[in-house]
Amino acid sequence: MRVVVTEFISLDGVVQAPGGPEEDTDGGFAHGGWSHPYFDPEVVGGAFAAGLEKAEALLYGRRTYQTMAAAWPDRAGDPFADRLNAMRKYVVSDTLQDAELSWENTVRIPGAQALGKVRELRAAEGGDLAMMGSPTLVRALIEAELVDEVQLVVMPVLLGGGKSIFPADGGRRSWELVSSATAKTGAQVNVYRPAGRS
Repeated sequence: MRVVVTEFISLDGVVQAPGGPEEDTDGGFAHGGWSHPYFDPEVVGGAFAAGLEKAEALLYGRRTYQTMAAAWPDRAGDPFADRLNAMRKYVVSDTLQDAELSWENTVRIPGAQALGKVRELRAAEGGDLAMMGSPTLVRALIEAELVDEVQLVVMPVLLGGGKSIFPADGGRRSWELVSSATAKTGAQVNVYRPAGRS
């Protein structure tokens, strides 16, 4: 399986709380929901739908999982929601208990086992292991060279600070641009893969 990350991201590299005001206010972040004015159903929505078609399972950090689990099960009948709800989901968490995994087909991975489990999943045959949000987990996977593709939905806005998916360890990592599409809203969908990796 390939690990494929999709993120709404600002021009200054912030991925925090794109969906709503209360999604993630850590650090006093006050711009929750910032992605909405730039969402384009054709280009941005089409990229998400195409990515989901290639996915076999989903991988989340705890906070993103809880946000998604609260939103999607009640939207049955929508093709995108039905696909999300039916898929296998993995959540990395040391605080959630198995009894709290209310979203159908969810498996919990303890934090200390996360990198090993992702290596195991990457070695398996099958479709993509798709990720959305989950900046802390994504950052750790990029640092460990366990991400095979990043789809950045770049929104034309500066947020002045917030959570990032990029490691800040001083390491240099080269990526190559695979494709790019621009929406009428000014959002760009840019797909990157690690350079030089087979």
